[in-house]
Amino acid sequence: MLDAGPLGMVTNPRASGVTLECQLWLESHVQKGTVILIPEIADYEVRRELLRAGRQRSIRQLDQLKVVFEYVPLTTTMILKAAELWAAVRQIGQPTADPHALDGDVILAAQAIEIAQQRQEEVIIATTNVGHLSRLTTAQDWQDISY
Repeated sequence: MLDAGPLGMVTNPRASGVTLECQLWLESHVQKGTVILIPEIADYEVRRELLRAGRQRSIRQLDQLKVVFEYVPLTTTMILKAAELWAAVRQIGQPTADPHALDGDVILAAQAIEIAQQRQEEVIIATTNVGHLSRLTTAQDWQDISY
């Protein structure tokens, strides 16, 4: 499952450096047969910034990724799980965002947890933000997920 960091990098039509490395990493996983999931919350986080910046080519690439890979829409169950996670991390003094923020990390983690339970298999969030996400579910820096 991709979070907004890697998802944003693979939508960049002018990839170079780490962005190109991320695109090649994703391609290698596809060739290996890894199931790639695009969570709705990550799409939202990337899309809003692309819209703000007027990056139409990147938006088209994001739309294409949702066709090529499995898109995971948000469900009521996921949002309820996200609320539980949000409360739990605050109760132990380890919040992942400002108290007034929507907190996409808990929503992403809830999506991963619910998909893992539904499919009875491990779901790893490929991220650039291991610190927050790994408090909630399995998350690894995308560069550390080997192919």
